Amino acid sequence: MIYVIMRVQPPLYFISEVAMLVPEMMPYANYREFPEREMLRRSEEFYFELVRRRTVREFSDRHVPRAIIENCIKAALTAPSGANMQPWHFVVVSDRNVKRRIRKAAEKEEYEFYHSRAPQEWLEALATLGTDENKPYLETAPFLIVIFQQLSGIMQDGRRIKHYYATESVGLAAGMLITAVHNAGLASLTHTPSPMGFLNEILGRPANEKAFLILVVGFPAPDAKVPTITKKPFAEVVTWT
Repeated sequence: MIYVIMRVQPPLYFISEVAMLVPEMMPYANYREFPEREMLRRSEEFYFELVRRRTVREFSDRHVPRAIIENCIKAALTAPSGANMQPWHFVVVSDRNVKRRIRKAAEKEEYEFYHSRAPQEWLEALATLGTDENKPYLETAPFLIVIFQQLSGIMQDGRRIKHYYATESVGLAAGMLITAVHNAGLASLTHTPSPMGFLNEILGRPANEKAFLILVVGFPAPDAKVPTITKKPFAEVVTWT
Protein backbone atom coordinates (compact mmCIF):
# COMPACT_ATOMS: atom_id res chain seq x y z
CA MET A 1 0.00 0.00 0.00
CA ILE A 2 1.17 3.55 -0.71
CA TYR A 3 0.48 6.23 1.87
CA VAL A 4 0.67 9.82 0.65
CA ILE A 5 1.39 12.33 3.39
CA MET A 6 -0.39 15.52 2.40
CA ARG A 7 0.04 19.04 3.70
CA VAL A 8 -2.15 22.11 3.50
CA GLN A 9 -0.81 24.42 0.84
CA PRO A 10 0.09 27.74 2.49
CA PRO A 11 -1.20 30.93 0.88
CA LEU A 12 1.10 31.87 -2.01
CA TYR A 13 1.41 35.31 -3.51
CA PHE A 14 3.32 37.07 -6.26
CA ILE A 15 6.12 39.37 -5.09
CA SER A 16 4.06 42.46 -5.93
CA GLU A 17 1.32 41.15 -3.64
CA VAL A 18 3.76 40.18 -0.88
CA ALA A 19 5.08 43.73 -0.67
CA MET A 20 1.58 44.90 0.21
CA LEU A 21 1.06 42.40 3.02
CA VAL A 22 1.69 42.90 6.72
CA PRO A 23 2.56 39.56 8.34
CA GLU A 24 0.29 38.39 11.11
CA MET A 25 2.34 37.81 14.26
CA MET A 26 1.61 36.10 17.58
CA PRO A 27 3.47 35.62 20.87
CA TYR A 28 6.01 32.80 20.97
CA ALA A 29 4.19 31.07 23.80
CA ASN A 30 5.62 27.58 23.25
CA TYR A 31 9.21 28.48 24.06
CA ARG A 32 10.62 26.76 27.14
CA GLU A 33 13.79 27.93 28.87
CA PHE A 34 15.75 25.58 31.13
CA PRO A 35 18.32 26.24 33.85
CA GLU A 36 21.85 26.13 32.48
CA ARG A 37 22.65 22.82 34.16
CA GLU A 38 19.53 21.28 32.64
CA MET A 39 20.45 22.66 29.21
CA LEU A 40 23.86 21.04 29.46
CA ARG A 41 22.34 17.72 30.55
CA ARG A 42 19.81 17.71 27.72
CA SER A 43 22.39 18.62 25.10
CA GLU A 44 24.75 15.87 26.27
CA GLU A 45 22.01 13.26 26.39
CA PHE A 46 20.87 14.20 22.90
CA TYR A 47 24.41 13.91 21.58
CA PHE A 48 24.98 10.51 23.19
CA GLU A 49 21.66 9.33 21.74
CA LEU A 50 22.53 10.43 18.22
CA VAL A 51 26.08 9.12 18.33
CA ARG A 52 24.55 5.62 18.45
CA ARG A 53 22.82 6.18 15.11
CA ARG A 54 24.22 4.23 12.20
CA THR A 55 23.15 3.77 8.61
CA VAL A 56 21.97 0.18 8.18
CA ARG A 57 21.89 -1.87 4.97
CA GLU A 58 20.53 -5.10 6.42
CA PHE A 59 16.91 -4.83 7.49
CA SER A 60 14.40 -7.11 9.12
CA ASP A 61 10.93 -7.48 7.63
CA ARG A 62 9.37 -7.05 11.10
CA HIS A 63 6.15 -5.09 11.19
CA VAL A 64 6.38 -1.42 12.15
CA PRO A 65 3.12 0.29 13.19
CA ARG A 66 2.02 2.94 10.74
CA ALA A 67 1.42 5.44 13.57
CA ILE A 68 5.15 5.48 14.37
CA ILE A 69 6.00 6.43 10.79
CA GLU A 70 3.28 9.07 10.79
CA ASN A 71 4.68 10.66 13.94
CA CYS A 72 8.20 10.70 12.50
CA ILE A 73 6.97 12.43 9.36
CA LYS A 74 4.98 14.91 11.43
CA ALA A 75 8.23 15.77 13.20
CA ALA A 76 9.92 16.31 9.82
CA LEU A 77 7.09 18.60 8.73
CA THR A 78 8.05 21.03 11.51
CA ALA A 79 11.31 21.80 9.67
CA PRO A 80 12.02 25.40 8.66
CA SER A 81 11.70 26.24 4.98
CA GLY A 82 12.34 29.23 2.73
CA ALA A 83 9.44 31.69 3.04
CA ASN A 84 7.53 28.86 4.75
CA MET A 85 6.77 27.37 1.32
CA GLN A 86 7.27 23.82 2.66
CA PRO A 87 8.42 22.54 -0.74
CA TRP A 88 8.19 18.84 0.04
CA HIS A 89 5.97 15.83 -0.38
CA PHE A 90 6.35 12.45 1.34
CA VAL A 91 5.19 9.18 -0.20
CA VAL A 92 5.25 6.21 2.17
CA VAL A 93 5.48 2.86 0.41
CA SER A 94 4.70 -0.46 2.10
CA ASP A 95 3.13 -2.38 -0.79
CA ARG A 96 5.41 -5.28 -1.75
CA ASN A 97 4.73 -4.98 -5.46
CA VAL A 98 5.51 -1.28 -5.50
CA LYS A 99 8.68 -1.84 -3.46
CA ARG A 100 9.71 -4.53 -5.94
CA ARG A 101 9.21 -2.13 -8.87
CA ILE A 102 11.27 0.52 -7.09
CA ARG A 103 14.05 -1.97 -6.37
CA LYS A 104 14.16 -3.18 -9.97
CA ALA A 105 14.34 0.36 -11.35
CA ALA A 106 16.88 1.50 -8.75
CA GLU A 107 19.16 -1.48 -9.33
CA LYS A 108 19.11 -0.79 -13.06
CA GLU A 109 20.39 2.75 -12.46
CA GLU A 110 22.85 1.55 -9.83
CA TYR A 111 24.28 -1.08 -12.21
CA GLU A 112 24.98 1.66 -14.75
CA PHE A 113 26.55 3.77 -12.02
CA TYR A 114 28.90 1.10 -10.70
CA HIS A 115 29.83 -0.30 -14.11
CA SER A 116 30.05 2.76 -16.37
CA ARG A 117 29.11 6.14 -14.86
CA ALA A 118 31.10 6.39 -11.64
CA PRO A 119 34.73 7.58 -11.80
CA GLN A 120 37.29 5.23 -10.28
CA GLU A 121 37.98 7.65 -7.42
CA TRP A 122 34.32 7.52 -6.38
CA LEU A 123 34.24 3.73 -6.55
CA GLU A 124 37.32 3.54 -4.35
CA ALA A 125 35.65 5.79 -1.77
CA LEU A 126 32.53 3.60 -1.77
CA ALA A 127 34.58 0.41 -1.48
CA THR A 128 35.13 1.09 2.23
CA LEU A 129 31.35 0.78 2.75
CA GLY A 130 30.97 -2.45 0.79
CA THR A 131 28.15 -1.17 -1.42
CA ASP A 132 27.24 -2.35 -4.91
CA GLU A 133 24.27 -2.31 -7.28
CA ASN A 134 22.29 -4.88 -5.28
CA LYS A 135 19.69 -3.24 -3.02
CA PRO A 136 17.63 -6.01 -1.35
CA TYR A 137 16.65 -3.71 1.50
CA LEU A 138 14.32 -1.85 -0.86
CA GLU A 139 12.05 -4.90 -0.62
CA THR A 140 12.92 -6.24 2.83
CA ALA A 141 12.34 -3.14 4.95
CA PRO A 142 8.68 -2.53 5.83
CA PHE A 143 8.68 1.10 4.70
CA LEU A 144 10.24 3.26 2.02
CA ILE A 145 9.68 6.97 2.57
CA VAL A 146 10.27 8.77 -0.71
CA ILE A 147 10.82 12.49 -0.23
CA PHE A 148 10.02 14.69 -3.20
CA GLN A 149 11.23 18.25 -3.63
CA GLN A 150 8.63 20.55 -5.12
CA LEU A 151 10.38 22.85 -7.58
CA SER A 152 7.31 25.07 -7.78
CA GLY A 153 3.98 25.45 -6.05
CA ILE A 154 0.50 25.62 -7.52
CA MET A 155 -1.82 28.32 -6.22
CA GLN A 156 -5.53 27.74 -5.75
CA ASP A 157 -6.25 29.60 -8.99
CA GLY A 158 -3.83 27.38 -10.92
CA ARG A 159 -0.92 29.80 -11.12
CA ARG A 160 2.60 28.52 -10.42
CA ILE A 161 5.17 30.12 -8.17
CA LYS A 162 8.80 29.15 -7.84
CA HIS A 163 10.00 27.69 -4.54
CA TYR A 164 13.18 29.35 -3.35
CA TYR A 165 15.71 27.47 -1.20
CA ALA A 166 13.81 24.29 -1.99
CA THR A 167 16.85 22.00 -1.81
CA GLU A 168 18.01 23.43 1.50
CA SER A 169 14.50 23.22 2.95
CA VAL A 170 13.95 19.61 1.93
CA GLY A 171 17.41 18.71 3.22
CA LEU A 172 16.50 20.10 6.64
CA ALA A 173 13.25 18.12 6.70
CA ALA A 174 15.08 14.95 5.66
CA GLY A 175 17.60 15.37 8.46
CA MET A 176 14.85 15.83 11.01
CA LEU A 177 13.08 12.73 9.67
CA ILE A 178 16.23 10.63 10.03
CA THR A 179 16.63 11.88 13.60
CA ALA A 180 12.99 11.18 14.43
CA VAL A 181 13.24 7.65 13.04
CA HIS A 182 16.30 6.94 15.17
CA ASN A 183 14.67 8.48 18.24
CA ALA A 184 11.72 6.12 17.77
CA GLY A 185 14.03 3.11 17.94
CA LEU A 186 14.18 2.29 14.23
CA ALA A 187 17.02 2.19 11.73
CA SER A 188 17.24 3.97 8.39
CA LEU A 189 19.22 4.22 5.18
CA THR A 190 19.36 7.12 2.74
CA HIS A 191 19.31 5.84 -0.83
CA THR A 192 19.77 8.14 -3.82
CA PRO A 193 20.06 6.27 -7.11
CA SER A 194 20.78 8.64 -9.96
CA PRO A 195 18.74 9.56 -11.88
CA MET A 196 15.55 9.03 -9.87
CA GLY A 197 12.95 10.00 -12.45
CA PHE A 198 11.50 6.49 -12.29
CA LEU A 199 10.05 7.35 -8.87
CA ASN A 200 7.72 9.97 -10.37
CA GLU A 201 6.38 7.37 -12.78
CA ILE A 202 6.01 4.53 -10.28
CA LEU A 203 4.48 6.71 -7.55
CA GLY A 204 2.42 8.94 -9.83
CA ARG A 205 3.98 12.23 -8.80
CA PRO A 206 3.63 15.37 -10.96
CA ALA A 207 6.32 16.97 -13.10
CA ASN A 208 6.88 19.87 -10.67
CA GLU A 209 8.30 17.39 -8.14
CA LYS A 210 11.76 15.85 -8.14
CA ALA A 211 12.74 12.87 -6.00
CA PHE A 212 15.16 13.98 -3.28
CA LEU A 213 15.89 10.66 -1.60
CA ILE A 214 14.49 7.31 -0.56
CA LEU A 215 14.62 6.73 3.18
CA VAL A 216 14.53 3.02 3.98
CA VAL A 217 13.02 2.50 7.45
CA GLY A 218 12.58 -0.52 9.69
CA PHE A 219 14.25 -2.66 12.31
CA PRO A 220 17.83 -3.75 11.63
CA ALA A 221 18.28 -7.45 10.86
CA PRO A 222 19.33 -9.46 13.95
CA ASP A 223 22.74 -10.12 12.38
CA ALA A 224 23.15 -6.66 10.81
CA LYS A 225 26.67 -5.32 10.56
CA VAL A 226 27.90 -1.80 9.87
CA PRO A 227 31.25 -0.60 8.51
CA THR A 228 33.97 0.32 10.99
CA ILE A 229 34.14 4.05 10.35
CA THR A 230 34.62 7.16 12.44
CA LYS A 231 33.53 10.78 12.21
CA LYS A 232 35.99 13.62 11.72
CA PRO A 233 37.35 15.08 14.99
CA PHE A 234 35.36 17.98 16.41
CA ALA A 235 38.35 20.33 16.24
CA GLU A 236 38.81 19.59 12.54
CA VAL A 237 35.33 20.64 11.47
CA VAL A 238 34.46 23.40 13.98
CA THR A 239 36.01 26.86 14.18
CA TRP A 240 35.29 29.30 17.01
CA THR A 241 35.81 32.99 16.37
